[in-house]
Amino acid sequence: MAQQLLMPKATAVWLVDNTALTFEQIAEFCTLHALEVKAIADGESAQGIKGLDPIQTGQLSRDEIAKGEADTAHKLKLSSPKVHVPELKRKGPRYTPVSKRQDRPNAILWLVRNHPELRDAQISRLVGTTKSTIEQIRERTHWNSANLTPLDPVTLGLCTQIDLDMEVEKAAKERPSEVIKREEDETLLPAKETEGFTFDATPPAPKKEEDKIDADAVFAKLNSLKTDKPEEPSE
Repeated sequence: MAQQLLMPKATAVWLVDNTALTFEQIAEFCTLHALEVKAIADGESAQGIKGLDPIQTGQLSRDEIAKGEADTAHKLKLSSPKVHVPELKRKGPRYTPVSKRQDRPNAILWLVRNHPELRDAQISRLVGTTKSTIEQIRERTHWNSANLTPLDPVTLGLCTQIDLDMEVEKAAKERPSEVIKREEDETLLPAKETEGFTFDATPPAPKKEEDKIDADAVFAKLNSLKTDKPEEPSE
């Protein structure tokens, strides 16, 4: 399993507040966009997210941060983990504790609104739900739709940030091909529909030039109208 940064946005918040690293360095280390890091520094993004110290979690060393502050071209590197945990292979849908099952519709609503690129199967893997429930929440036919509020599934403890980031990244890679395919389907016609078309090579007839307006004739006509009008009797 490839080593990944835990909670990249929370780590970016901590690095912005506690280091002199550039936005580009933080963005590359946390797999974010530089403009998103700038928005975090300006307080326009990641409001309410508590910063995560990467030094305390063992993902970044103080020496590595010092090198990055001294050299803006230095790329931060993740520290090698001290303990390697084997990847658990689970089969079937994710198990959700009974105490948290009531929060699943709220988590589904959050995923549908914030990550519309996710497929139903991906949402089902993240929060352990069924496709019928996801469709009901999408179409607002769920029995409790009026009382649902979108809540982050990571905050609710229904999935980890790593799982969510992996599913979003996977959906983002699959989405461009679907868009291109959809555009081709809308613009290209099948061969059966184009076989009966005939091409007329005869050029269109040139348009006749409009007659030029004769200014003298127009003024002469106006003068004749004035002379034909009877004068009003004076009092």
